[in-house]
Amino acid sequence: MTLCLCAWLAAACGDSPGTGSPEEPFDVVLTGGRVVDGTGAAWFHGDVGIRGDRIARVTPAGVLAEAPTRTRMDVSGHVVAPGFIDIQSHSRTPLLTGDGRLVSKVTQGITTEIMGEGWTNAPANELTLQGSGDIASEEDLELARTFVGQGGFDRWLTTMVGRGSSANVGSYVGASTLRVYGMGMSMGVPAPAELDSMAKALTWAMEDGAFGMASALIYPPGNFAGTEELIHLARTMAPLGGHYITHMRSEADRLLEATEEAIRIGEEGGVPVEIYHLKAAGTRNHSKGSQVIELIQAARDRGLDVQANMYPYTAGGTGLSACLPPWASEGGQLYEQLEEADFRERVRAELVSTEAREWEDLCGLSTPEGVMVLGLELEEHRPWVGLRLSEIAREMEMEWPDAVMELLRRERQRIGTIYFMMSEENVALKMQQPWMKFGTDAGGVDPETATGLAHPRGYGTYPRILGRYVREGGVLELEDAIRKMTSAVATRLSLEGRGLVKEGMYADLVVFHPDSIMDRATFEEPHQLSQGVAHVFVNGEAVIRNGNHTGALPGRALRGPGYRGRDPR
Repeated sequence: MTLCLCAWLAAACGDSPGTGSPEEPFDVVLTGGRVVDGTGAAWFHGDVGIRGDRIARVTPAGVLAEAPTRTRMDVSGHVVAPGFIDIQSHSRTPLLTGDGRLVSKVTQGITTEIMGEGWTNAPANELTLQGSGDIASEEDLELARTFVGQGGFDRWLTTMVGRGSSANVGSYVGASTLRVYGMGMSMGVPAPAELDSMAKALTWAMEDGAFGMASALIYPPGNFAGTEELIHLARTMAPLGGHYITHMRSEADRLLEATEEAIRIGEEGGVPVEIYHLKAAGTRNHSKGSQVIELIQAARDRGLDVQANMYPYTAGGTGLSACLPPWASEGGQLYEQLEEADFRERVRAELVSTEAREWEDLCGLSTPEGVMVLGLELEEHRPWVGLRLSEIAREMEMEWPDAVMELLRRERQRIGTIYFMMSEENVALKMQQPWMKFGTDAGGVDPETATGLAHPRGYGTYPRILGRYVREGGVLELEDAIRKMTSAVATRLSLEGRGLVKEGMYADLVVFHPDSIMDRATFEEPHQLSQGVAHVFVNGEAVIRNGNHTGALPGRALRGPGYRGRDPR
């Protein structure tokens, strides 16, 4: 009885677990800000006290004006919100080989990076080491070998945060990684032993803290996987609380069919479904934007947990190699096979064919005029960086299919490319859906060391939504936008203690000016930090102060509900 009474008194006095005693000074007090707590509730003027790594007090404005604190910050005129959770990050490389500051991300207000689309560095075996594009040196190979076998996914997460990260880090397990783990880069239906190997690797990853399985079904070898294979793997992770997140098999001509496949995988696999960067790609498919929303809503109406996320741009970014049919990459020998005239002729015939395709024809959907080529590395190709494929083809005195193959043959790498395919009307429509969330589909970049062009979403996704679509366009309310950036993602991932401005939660916070927040990065000049984010805290430590990176690396590894370790946070 005494212990219960003490616990009740502590709660009544506002002393939440892990926040210290009421008499203990705060480490930071933010006063006078407009608190948007992440629930979707209306903002209020309030004070927020941070003690250690937690939010210790959230009060009406003025209550903490005289409270003892080591640092007091007047944030009047600013919004205080939960830190943004990027459900589609690609920061694997900067976290494993860079300085971990993730400058372009944390200056947007991002405090958590969730990775995994298609590929992850673990679980690893000899087949994944051979098929990985992440290994460029003996040093990379040596590091990759530490992620081999059971526990490899946990070691990968631990390694990233152990090197230092300004943001928290978590991940799904890549479905392409699982497939290569079981059967290499081969096409076809896996044999029972191969499927068992994939399921075993998936179970290991889930027990190491993966949030679920993430597929990328337009890229080889991800698009080698059949529906039944993915259903089997979904059933494997269902008891561990995972969900299926997917870059669907089509976002264009077969968008509705691909959405039905994703829904079927979730329904028969017994897991929730999340769709990456929902879009209707290609002018001829823009009318499907409303249709796919209706399809998802109909699934939800009959009790299926289907949701989606998006980025606020009308162009996507991936490799120029994605213009080629999937069979061209079988065996992982694309660049070698492009040396053969007969192979190039087969590819060319499919690219110019007017027959319906089962694969996503990105160059055809965008047209050569809508394809901006960025990632050229050879010196003789540098003058073409940022040009449209149609322009490069003229420079090369080739038709565009031949120019694509020749660039890939010479460069021997995927060649980062921008594809202009979507409509602004659909962007706004998607944002307004209650089950929508936001993600960048990008990795962290440092503008001081970045070279070449890149997709501006890596610098501007969240400020663009808050500036262009909330403040200027009125497409959605501030509180709803913040909810879709924070608690909606935390709920989806079963992240305890994050995504809300609430006492006892981890102190992942962003402070921004609602009248000035805006993206500055463009397709032509992408390496420009966004404006308007004043302060960012990760686990109670300032990562951004007065708009500048502090150098702090307080990020932690976050894990899903199937984690078998001691501390899932």
